[in-house]
Amino acid sequence: MYGPAVTAMTLLTFLITTVLVLWRPKKINEAIPAAGGAVMIMLIGSVSYADLAVITTTVSGAAITIVSTIVMALVLESIGFFYWAAEGLAARARGSGIKLFWYVNLLCFLMTLFFNNDGSILITTPILLLLLHKMGLRNNQKLPYLLSGVLVATASSAPIGVSNIVNLISLKIVDMSLYQYSLMMLIPAALGLVLLTLLVYVCVHKDLPRRLPTVLHYKYNNFQFRQNHPMQPPSPGPEGQDTYKPKLIRNVLIFVFAIRISLFIASYFGIPIEWIAMAGSLILLAWRWIYFKKPPSDMLRKTPWHIFVFAYGMYIVIYGLHNIGLTDRVVELFRPLVSGSLLHASLLMGGLTSAMSALFNNHPALMVGTLALTEMGLDPLTLKIAYLANVIGSDIGSLLLPIGTLATLIWFHILKQHNIKVNWMHYIRLTLIVIPPALLFTLVILYVWVYWLF
Repeated sequence: MYGPAVTAMTLLTFLITTVLVLWRPKKINEAIPAAGGAVMIMLIGSVSYADLAVITTTVSGAAITIVSTIVMALVLESIGFFYWAAEGLAARARGSGIKLFWYVNLLCFLMTLFFNNDGSILITTPILLLLLHKMGLRNNQKLPYLLSGVLVATASSAPIGVSNIVNLISLKIVDMSLYQYSLMMLIPAALGLVLLTLLVYVCVHKDLPRRLPTVLHYKYNNFQFRQNHPMQPPSPGPEGQDTYKPKLIRNVLIFVFAIRISLFIASYFGIPIEWIAMAGSLILLAWRWIYFKKPPSDMLRKTPWHIFVFAYGMYIVIYGLHNIGLTDRVVELFRPLVSGSLLHASLLMGGLTSAMSALFNNHPALMVGTLALTEMGLDPLTLKIAYLANVIGSDIGSLLLPIGTLATLIWFHILKQHNIKVNWMHYIRLTLIVIPPALLFTLVILYVWVYWLF
């Protein structure tokens, strides 16, 4: 047990870190207060070096998976996928801003399934910026597409376990297979995602342009981008040619899809899925180096490392709270409520994780929630539904505030690099309306679906 001084200083450090992350005086990067808070927690002693090793072991596999996803995104960038996708979106919209809205969200959903929510943001945001810039839309006309894209791309990580770094970590803690996860989660999360998209559409439809510019069937090779944009599409063809090859893009997408399927197979046989993700990304990276003569050094420059610093720092801060008894208090408070009913388990744990995720980021929030569940002594079915409710809270409920997920932080980072003016208020005005009902609906459907299954 820790003494009152350590407990008080840990709580104070946590509060100061949270305030600075939310306030961001002088627009400081959120990684700075998170890293500072982590250092203070270590100096106070509420997190030991042994704990640090546990945290590193817990998150390393998921971190390798997300870096592998970034590598795959860079390869797609190299072969002109951004141009190809932007051209396809414009052609299929056929001049309708409403159709474009639905195609944009379909793209974001598919990219999250193909990669994960962070990788989807890294891929779809440059595509949308490419498309909307060329169409000459005003800033208020771009916002509905950009905002709906980030919400759908992030929430789409709930249906399957491999689409979110947070889901991967918590799966390891509760020792749940991807097959079990998908069986119990796919239908509730998919229905919740449909409702979320409909709610977003109702809120933004008045800002959607009814008719897009008449010239839609054009090539996008001549877009002018800022040179410091982290995901700026280079000349997509080999030897600097300003063309892309649809067949080449198709083959790479098939390979990526095969890697995704391999993750499920690996999970079934107990093989660490980060090994498969890393092997697939290394193969693609080596192929790009040989085919396009482009070494992998650009990955170091284009990866938003500060976001990993933020997540790791917040993990340490929250783990300090866990060590001084936060998890014990959660267990004492929620055990009698959660164990009494599957519906209570879904609503209470989903709501708790949503609140913690929105304020402290979903990575440490889901870790605390999952650790608390493992100490409640729940029966197997109640444990599973409470865990899945935790995931829904961390994947959907966390979207209430911009710091809730790494994906939204990456999204703001890309927009800032592109000089797109989207502030927290633009984001929160929408999420305060659409996230609570979508979250509640998904948690209730989770209870109904699991109850029907078992």
